[in-house]
Amino acid sequence: MDGGGDGGGAAYNPRTVEEVFRDFKGRRNGMIKALTTDVQEFYRLCDPEKENLCLYGHPNEHWEVNLPAEEVPPELPEPVLGINFARDGMMEKDWLSLVAVHSDAWLLAVAFFFGARFGFDKADRKRLFNMMNDLPSIFEVVAGTAKKASKEKSSVSNNSSNRSKSNSKRGSEPKPKYSKPEPKDEEEEEGVEEEDEEDDDEQGETQCGACGESYAADEFWICCDLCENWFHGKCVKITPARAEHIKQYKCPSCSNKRARS
Repeated sequence: MDGGGDGGGAAYNPRTVEEVFRDFKGRRNGMIKALTTDVQEFYRLCDPEKENLCLYGHPNEHWEVNLPAEEVPPELPEPVLGINFARDGMMEKDWLSLVAVHSDAWLLAVAFFFGARFGFDKADRKRLFNMMNDLPSIFEVVAGTAKKASKEKSSVSNNSSNRSKSNSKRGSEPKPKYSKPEPKDEEEEEGVEEEDEEDDDEQGETQCGACGESYAADEFWICCDLCENWFHGKCVKITPARAEHIKQYKCPSCSNKRARS
């Protein structure tokens, strides 16, 4: 692999919305390969003992792990630095998801860099964004199971105004083993007494039983079937894929209590 410069640099400058979108798709496809079908090779190349490394996607659908460009400022926006340093400090699925999120951000930066460079107007920028937004993000591709769980919960949330639908969903299935907590469900469903709603919202704000941080919609959570406390998956080392195979989840605290008894 040659220097950290981008393979789509001086020799390739897309000038129309369609050309920029083709450039975006090529880079995106390359990065998806790195994080899915070529993941073992990608993992090997991201050696924490090496210097700051970046994941590059090229317009020809190839990917590359390399050092950042040396010139300042670089010819194109640069991907996030140091993806290799976090490799061994996280679960592999979480690490790949983190790289995927940063890769999505980089793709948008490159696309709108070309848009600004070649004078795209408001209509062109909107059309370009809509074309890119019609494709699943790299994160959505890499975290497919997390996306599926999110869809199930968003479906419940969207129907929360319809009490019967919400009840039938929960009544026809066993208690969810993993999910994302919905601290505002009771507030939305009662929807009559405003003062009671405010109290419920304050008291019902879900916090992680391990780190104490509040619920965020973009994170995977799991509920203990014994104490019914919610936890970040990352705090208790449970991934969405692993959670699918757990019949009854016991948090570390409850597991320790049963062991002592």
